[in-house]
Amino acid sequence: MADTALSDWITKALGHTPRDPGLFSRALTHGSQGGPSYERLEFLGDRVLGLAVADWLYGRFPDEPEGKLSARLNALVSRESCADIGRAIGVPERLILGKQAREDGATLSDNVVGDAVEALIGALFRETDFPTTSAFVRRAWGPKLDLLIEAPKHPKSGLQEWAAAHQCRPPVYTLEGRSGPHHAPRFTVRVEVGGKKGGSATAEGTSKQEAETAAAATLLEQLT
Repeated sequence: MADTALSDWITKALGHTPRDPGLFSRALTHGSQGGPSYERLEFLGDRVLGLAVADWLYGRFPDEPEGKLSARLNALVSRESCADIGRAIGVPERLILGKQAREDGATLSDNVVGDAVEALIGALFRETDFPTTSAFVRRAWGPKLDLLIEAPKHPKSGLQEWAAAHQCRPPVYTLEGRSGPHHAPRFTVRVEVGGKKGGSATAEGTSKQEAETAAAATLLEQLT
């Protein structure tokens, strides 16, 4: 991507004209290219995003306890949410990928798109400051936060509470398998609640945690 075109897009998408377009180009570069990638910037951006959202929620919901704030935060910074933001600002078509990753559909992967969004946040933070980066997060994630009128209950917590209320053994999660290429893995997890009213369910996800969450949600739906 030419520096001018990249700079124009970054200015529009992030609200900042880059001084070093190469930094933002790296934030869009997947490891399949064989050289420097977005991984270090994604590491940084993940932490900056978490802090920005936590600070935002702390001020927005002054009477909520830690548990509800955590539920909101987890929903907002999830890989799916980051990927949604990435698609809204046009990240997939600007990803720099190796030939195999592109052919394998990496532009459709929540993992890849979400990681690139976090890397862009890391790049923005490195070139500006926390207030500027936080302002971008609030603009981009604002519609999502507005939809969270009630703090969501995490399915795994909900299943744990259901099991306790019905005198069942705690949920047990088992990794059943992993498939797909390295950049877009698929995990299959089975969850079981033992006891007279218990049951089991299986689900897939792009990470073990995502698959566990999906399995818990499926089993909860079956049991309630």
